Amino acid sequence: MATITFQGKPINTVGELPAVGSPAPDFLLTNRKMQDVGLAEFAGKRKVLNIVPSLDTPTCAASTRKFNEKAAHLPNTVVFAISADLPFAQVRFCEIEGIKHVVPLSTFRSSFAHDYGVELLDSILAGLTARAIVVIDEHDKVVYTQLVAEIADEPDYATALAALD
Repeated sequence: MATITFQGKPINTVGELPAVGSPAPDFLLTNRKMQDVGLAEFAGKRKVLNIVPSLDTPTCAASTRKFNEKAAHLPNTVVFAISADLPFAQVRFCEIEGIKHVVPLSTFRSSFAHDYGVELLDSILAGLTARAIVVIDEHDKVVYTQLVAEIADEPDYATALAALD
Protein backbone atom coordinates (compact mmCIF):
# COMPACT_ATOMS: atom_id res chain seq x y z
CA MET A 1 0.00 0.00 0.00
CA ALA A 2 1.22 3.49 -0.83
CA THR A 3 -0.04 6.76 0.56
CA ILE A 4 -0.50 9.87 -1.56
CA THR A 5 -2.54 13.00 -0.96
CA PHE A 6 -5.56 14.68 -2.48
CA GLN A 7 -5.70 18.37 -1.64
CA GLY A 8 -3.28 17.65 1.18
CA LYS A 9 -5.32 14.83 2.74
CA PRO A 10 -3.86 11.29 2.76
CA ILE A 11 -5.30 8.60 0.46
CA ASN A 12 -4.17 4.98 0.27
CA THR A 13 -3.65 2.85 -2.79
CA VAL A 14 -4.26 -0.88 -2.97
CA GLY A 15 -0.57 -1.62 -3.53
CA GLU A 16 2.64 -0.47 -5.14
CA LEU A 17 3.58 0.26 -8.73
CA PRO A 18 5.43 -2.54 -10.52
CA ALA A 19 9.14 -2.52 -9.65
CA VAL A 20 11.63 -1.06 -12.11
CA GLY A 21 13.38 -3.97 -13.80
CA SER A 22 10.43 -6.33 -13.40
CA PRO A 23 8.25 -7.65 -16.21
CA ALA A 24 5.24 -5.40 -16.77
CA PRO A 25 2.05 -7.06 -15.57
CA ASP A 26 -0.18 -7.89 -18.51
CA PHE A 27 -3.49 -6.08 -18.63
CA LEU A 28 -6.79 -5.99 -20.41
CA LEU A 29 -8.11 -2.47 -20.92
CA THR A 30 -10.98 -1.33 -23.11
CA ASN A 31 -10.29 0.75 -26.20
CA ARG A 32 -12.47 3.20 -28.12
CA LYS A 33 -14.14 0.34 -30.03
CA MET A 34 -15.11 -1.40 -26.76
CA GLN A 35 -12.48 -4.09 -27.42
CA ASP A 36 -10.22 -5.41 -24.70
CA VAL A 37 -6.53 -4.94 -25.47
CA GLY A 38 -3.39 -6.00 -23.64
CA LEU A 39 0.37 -5.75 -23.89
CA ALA A 40 0.47 -8.29 -26.75
CA GLU A 41 -1.28 -5.81 -29.08
CA PHE A 42 1.70 -3.48 -28.66
CA ALA A 43 4.51 -6.07 -28.81
CA GLY A 44 7.90 -4.67 -29.73
CA LYS A 45 6.91 -1.08 -28.92
CA ARG A 46 7.92 1.06 -25.98
CA LYS A 47 4.92 2.03 -23.86
CA VAL A 48 4.19 5.06 -21.69
CA LEU A 49 1.25 4.51 -19.35
CA ASN A 50 -0.14 7.89 -18.31
CA ILE A 51 -2.50 6.71 -15.56
CA VAL A 52 -5.03 9.31 -14.43
CA PRO A 53 -8.19 9.35 -12.28
CA SER A 54 -10.42 10.89 -14.99
CA LEU A 55 -9.86 12.81 -18.21
CA ASP A 56 -12.63 15.11 -17.01
CA THR A 57 -10.34 16.97 -14.60
CA PRO A 58 -7.94 19.83 -15.38
CA THR A 59 -4.73 18.04 -14.36
CA CYS A 60 -5.60 14.81 -16.17
CA ALA A 61 -6.52 16.75 -19.29
CA ALA A 62 -3.27 18.74 -19.07
CA SER A 63 -1.09 15.62 -18.76
CA THR A 64 -2.86 13.97 -21.68
CA ARG A 65 -2.36 17.07 -23.84
CA LYS A 66 1.32 17.25 -22.84
CA PHE A 67 1.95 13.58 -23.63
CA ASN A 68 0.05 13.97 -26.91
CA GLU A 69 2.45 16.75 -27.90
CA LYS A 70 5.52 14.67 -26.95
CA ALA A 71 4.23 11.37 -28.37
CA ALA A 72 4.24 12.68 -31.93
CA HIS A 73 8.06 12.68 -31.80
CA LEU A 74 8.74 9.39 -29.99
CA PRO A 75 9.89 6.59 -32.30
CA ASN A 76 8.54 3.07 -31.76
CA THR A 77 6.51 4.28 -28.77
CA VAL A 78 2.83 4.20 -27.90
CA VAL A 79 1.48 6.51 -25.20
CA PHE A 80 -1.71 5.59 -23.34
CA ALA A 81 -4.09 7.70 -21.28
CA ILE A 82 -5.53 5.18 -18.83
CA SER A 83 -8.53 6.16 -16.73
CA ALA A 84 -11.79 4.82 -15.34
CA ASP A 85 -13.75 6.95 -17.80
CA LEU A 86 -15.97 5.06 -20.18
CA PRO A 87 -14.49 4.71 -23.68
CA PHE A 88 -17.27 6.95 -25.07
CA ALA A 89 -16.18 9.80 -22.80
CA GLN A 90 -12.51 9.20 -23.59
CA VAL A 91 -13.20 9.38 -27.34
CA ARG A 92 -15.23 12.56 -26.92
CA PHE A 93 -12.42 14.14 -24.87
CA CYS A 94 -9.79 13.19 -27.47
CA GLU A 95 -11.87 14.53 -30.34
CA ILE A 96 -12.60 17.84 -28.61
CA GLU A 97 -8.96 18.28 -27.53
CA GLY A 98 -7.43 17.13 -30.83
CA ILE A 99 -5.61 14.26 -29.14
CA LYS A 100 -4.24 12.12 -31.98
CA HIS A 101 -1.02 10.62 -30.60
CA VAL A 102 -2.30 9.13 -27.33
CA VAL A 103 -4.36 5.96 -27.11
CA PRO A 104 -7.14 6.25 -24.51
CA LEU A 105 -7.86 3.05 -22.57
CA SER A 106 -10.49 2.47 -19.92
CA THR A 107 -10.17 0.47 -16.70
CA PHE A 108 -13.93 0.17 -16.31
CA ARG A 109 -14.12 -3.61 -16.64
CA SER A 110 -10.63 -4.70 -15.70
CA SER A 111 -8.38 -5.42 -12.75
CA PHE A 112 -5.70 -3.05 -14.07
CA ALA A 113 -5.91 -0.54 -11.18
CA HIS A 114 -5.51 -3.33 -8.63
CA ASP A 115 -2.81 -5.19 -10.60
CA TYR A 116 -0.72 -2.03 -11.06
CA GLY A 117 -1.22 -0.92 -7.44
CA VAL A 118 -2.93 2.36 -8.32
CA GLU A 119 -6.51 1.74 -7.19
CA LEU A 120 -7.53 4.32 -4.59
CA LEU A 121 -8.98 2.72 -1.47
CA ASP A 122 -10.42 5.66 0.41
CA SER A 123 -11.56 9.29 0.09
CA ILE A 124 -14.17 10.56 -2.33
CA LEU A 125 -11.95 9.20 -5.12
CA ALA A 126 -12.13 5.57 -3.94
CA GLY A 127 -12.27 3.19 -6.89
CA LEU A 128 -10.47 5.55 -9.28
CA THR A 129 -6.77 5.37 -10.08
CA ALA A 130 -3.96 7.38 -8.57
CA ARG A 131 -1.97 9.58 -10.94
CA ALA A 132 1.05 7.60 -12.07
CA ILE A 133 3.44 7.03 -14.94
CA VAL A 134 4.82 3.63 -15.91
CA VAL A 135 7.29 3.37 -18.77
CA ILE A 136 7.76 -0.07 -20.32
CA ASP A 137 10.45 -0.97 -22.85
CA GLU A 138 9.96 -2.90 -26.07
CA HIS A 139 10.62 -6.16 -24.18
CA ASP A 140 7.80 -5.40 -21.70
CA LYS A 141 10.19 -4.63 -18.84
CA VAL A 142 9.35 -1.73 -16.50
CA VAL A 143 12.04 0.96 -16.88
CA TYR A 144 10.48 3.86 -14.95
CA THR A 145 7.64 4.53 -12.53
CA GLN A 146 6.27 7.55 -10.75
CA LEU A 147 3.38 7.63 -8.31
CA VAL A 148 2.56 11.35 -8.12
CA ALA A 149 2.60 12.31 -4.43
CA GLU A 150 -0.25 14.85 -4.68
CA ILE A 151 -2.97 13.66 -7.04
CA ALA A 152 -3.71 17.23 -8.18
CA ASP A 153 -0.10 17.70 -9.39
CA GLU A 154 1.21 16.86 -12.85
CA PRO A 155 3.78 14.09 -13.30
CA ASP A 156 7.48 14.60 -14.04
CA TYR A 157 7.29 14.51 -17.84
CA ALA A 158 11.00 15.07 -18.48
CA THR A 159 12.19 12.20 -16.28
CA ALA A 160 9.52 9.83 -17.62
CA LEU A 161 10.42 10.58 -21.23
CA ALA A 162 14.18 10.40 -20.47
CA ALA A 163 13.61 6.77 -19.44
CA LEU A 164 12.98 6.05 -23.13
CA ASP A 165 16.55 7.06 -24.08
